[in-house]
Amino acid sequence: MTDESNPNGRVQLDAAALAMQRVRRFTRFRIQPALYCETRPVDLTAWAVGGEPVPFAEALAQHFEPVAIGDSWGRAWDTVWFDVRGDVPADWAPDETELVVDLGFVSQQPGFQAEATAYRTDGSIVKAIEPLNAWVPVTEPGPFRLLLEAAANPTIQVPNEYEPTPLGDPSTSGENPRYRVVRLELARRDRTVWELLQDVVTLDGLVDVLPKDGSRRAEIVHALESMVDRMDPDDVAGTAALGRSVLAGVLATGASNSALKVSAVGHAHIDCAWLWPTRETMRKVARTFANVLDLIERDPDFVFAASSAQQYAWLKDGQPELFERVRAAVAAGRIRPVGGMWVESDTNMPGGEALARQFVMGKQFFLEEFGVESDEVWLPDSFGYTAALPQIARAAGARYFLTQKPSWNETNRMPFSSFQWEGIDGSRLFTHFPPAETYNSDLGALDLARTERTFSEKGVAKEVLSLFGWGDGGGGPTREMLAQATRKRDLDGSPRITLSDPNSFFRAAEAELTDPPVWVGEMYLELHRGTLVSQQKTKRGNRHSEALLREAELWSATASILRGTPYPETELRDAWRTVLLQQFHDILPGTSIAWVHQDAEAGYARVASSLGAIIETALAALAGDGDTELAANAGPFALHGVSAMAIGAASPPTSATPRTVDDEVVLEDAALRVVIDRRGSLVSVRDLAADRELIPEGLAGGVLQLLRDTPREWDAWDINEEDQRSGRELLDPVSVVVDGDAVHIRHEFGASTVDARVRVVNGRIDFAFEIDWHESQKLLKLAFPLDVRADHSTSEIQFGHLNRPIHRNTSWDAARFETVAHRWIHVGEPSWGVAIANDVVYGHDIRTLTSPAGRPMTVARLSLLRAPRYPDPYADQGMHSFTISLRPGGIPEAITDGYRQSLPVRPTRGIPVEPLLAVSNPAIVVEAVKLAEDGSGDLIVRLYEAHGDRSSSTLTTSIDWEAVETVDLLERAVAGTEIRSTADRLVELTLRPFELMTLRFRAPRAAS
Repeated sequence: MTDESNPNGRVQLDAAALAMQRVRRFTRFRIQPALYCETRPVDLTAWAVGGEPVPFAEALAQHFEPVAIGDSWGRAWDTVWFDVRGDVPADWAPDETELVVDLGFVSQQPGFQAEATAYRTDGSIVKAIEPLNAWVPVTEPGPFRLLLEAAANPTIQVPNEYEPTPLGDPSTSGENPRYRVVRLELARRDRTVWELLQDVVTLDGLVDVLPKDGSRRAEIVHALESMVDRMDPDDVAGTAALGRSVLAGVLATGASNSALKVSAVGHAHIDCAWLWPTRETMRKVARTFANVLDLIERDPDFVFAASSAQQYAWLKDGQPELFERVRAAVAAGRIRPVGGMWVESDTNMPGGEALARQFVMGKQFFLEEFGVESDEVWLPDSFGYTAALPQIARAAGARYFLTQKPSWNETNRMPFSSFQWEGIDGSRLFTHFPPAETYNSDLGALDLARTERTFSEKGVAKEVLSLFGWGDGGGGPTREMLAQATRKRDLDGSPRITLSDPNSFFRAAEAELTDPPVWVGEMYLELHRGTLVSQQKTKRGNRHSEALLREAELWSATASILRGTPYPETELRDAWRTVLLQQFHDILPGTSIAWVHQDAEAGYARVASSLGAIIETALAALAGDGDTELAANAGPFALHGVSAMAIGAASPPTSATPRTVDDEVVLEDAALRVVIDRRGSLVSVRDLAADRELIPEGLAGGVLQLLRDTPREWDAWDINEEDQRSGRELLDPVSVVVDGDAVHIRHEFGASTVDARVRVVNGRIDFAFEIDWHESQKLLKLAFPLDVRADHSTSEIQFGHLNRPIHRNTSWDAARFETVAHRWIHVGEPSWGVAIANDVVYGHDIRTLTSPAGRPMTVARLSLLRAPRYPDPYADQGMHSFTISLRPGGIPEAITDGYRQSLPVRPTRGIPVEPLLAVSNPAIVVEAVKLAEDGSGDLIVRLYEAHGDRSSSTLTTSIDWEAVETVDLLERAVAGTEIRSTADRLVELTLRPFELMTLRFRAPRAAS
């Protein structure tokens, strides 16, 4: 608002605003420069690695050259070691003496730019150096020497957000130095001035969030201005104590009785890879834990929570001395391993068994290394949460769930902060969304005011959680954050803060909220829908690796039991660890720099090679040396005449012979009649048994659509619905020709080509696509308009399936315009439907629309490829392949086709081998067969109810066993469960809808 009499048009400030302007200037130009009362220069030399990081001992042996303040250092991704030497005056107190460093930080954002690790000369780590935490304690008087391992990590996110950048690939990141040494000196911190600054920051923050016309705000403004009045601007150090005394009164006023109770837990969300490769994450983990251990020594109440067993494993392997210090802190309760997973994975795309193994591997590591087991699931940043997760987590012994990501929803706000989350089988987790809506809180007034404002259960509950510490790129809490916590233990205008731990919080919150609300089903993130499509090669590697792991475990277990072949436990564990790491929520979703996805593809290639060798070894041991051509069927259903999980003679599939009629090609077998026109489109698909047409009159199916893909932000992450209004259908192929039993259709557009082969096989249509993709900011979809009147679609998820509305009755329905499915989707009417299966597609959109004839229809589209330009400017370029199948049928047919796509039979030779077990009801699906993790030789069988109905089955075994019992995912007996078995090795099972069950068949023990 301007004053018309003011010729300059300046905003007229009230007295409080003018006072705060004065206070903030005094703080910036007087108090902050007085933090260090004395400084001393240091001697500085450096050695540039010129490549990948090296161990401390190797760096110490190098020749270091002199470096001066102002010198440039570090090309992108290089490491420079600085040798720092100096002399601490005898009269400097140990808790005041610090090495202060500025490596040329380009912004106040830790974790996204240069950072360093400070080492003692014995190779032990002291602390990390990052923006907002750029100091190292020097605790002994006299001469000192520190070595700084400085990482020249380029700034990719800011200021280059969403701009294509070559910095994410070391081959294109350039040779020029990216940083300049700005400051490196020994300094003496004035503790009183530092404490005064924390007082001022605390109160200044409250001024910004308290009601402008409130008495508490006026009281604080008055106190701050009085501090400025009383202090001498030319002698801040000498009058800092006086300034603190002026503020003491307003800092001593207690919080109201209605204030929320904030359990503040130290935290550092460390992305296993994102805008940096995993090799840099290993160093980020060490830096963060070093910071945390320093703070633990300074504050007896501080507790730090850290997830991801993988990161502890990296620390154990790369920094064993630091790991032992972490182990001691865990034993003391100061560091809490949380989450129980190998990494903070994506939960949309990993298969059911992979999500189970996240918990198995994570919990095993924590139990073996620390003797602790966390009971919460910790996924603050994953892009939506599968409705299968509550059951999987409960089966792993978890009770609680934490995230804040749904606060990012574009359209709808989640209605609860603390609640019960119910999964597809009815399992529940007590769930909390930290109402600060961040996992990187600084415990400042803005975060705490947001906590008060957004906590949905206020009035009936007070317990909330706050995660404080710099994250994403690591760094963790700082001493300034702990100062905020200290001042806000009981402060008027703020929630009450208590330094706590996750388990204590969850128990208090659960006890307080005696009748919590319930959220049923998936927690769909109304954002980042493009993560189901981006970096298709990474996604293919994941799907293929999951299938290979099933094969390798099944055949290795079978060979071990039937032939005595050694079980390759170590090799299988290593393969699982690679796959689980690469399911991290910025790797599998395709949102990382090029380097990360190059590493991922190389990792999948290693996994394929290792598992391929394991499978061949097991099959050779099982089938022997015979020459009879056989097929190994690792799937849970019979395929090509081979029983499930058996080796036998296969009968080839029957495919229709194409014939040309006028300008169209007809493919017909006993179940289907398919007509393809000169545009390469399906103009008729007739279900001969039901005498029903699948394609609505006047429309075509199997049509590729090339759509605009220019998100408003978050390029690799997002698909915006409005972009899909702009695009075209590929209806002008270069050729449509008959080639054997297939119709070959070729499209050319831009610099890209698509070769599609369409066949009719055993009552279904099979599409095989080979795509040479060279588009930019385009989205390729495959569309099927279907003459089906449906109000929901069904999509496979882990250990079951999920029904979703396909109308747009509510804003929640409309926002769900791109959804995840695993191997199949289904739409149908009560007695008839259509199943579409795939080999490696995750993104789908399914809507009810109106046909040209004015009748209701359903359109199902599969999202095949994208071409985002950030953070990888060349994402998805190159060759891709897909296989898609479509058939009339129900949920059972969809399930069968999905497994057929994922687990085709494997050719082998020898003699047939019967399966270890068989299930009489196809509604109960065997998902994994393996030997027990403890090396006992016991057989572990994981199965689930797949039809969404209460189902019973007889499980027949072909092996000897002493006993069978129900166990959890960690293969521990489940109390209160009973399995009915008979003397002839039969097991009777009854499973609830979508129930997950793990059976342990105890191997016969040799007589003692």
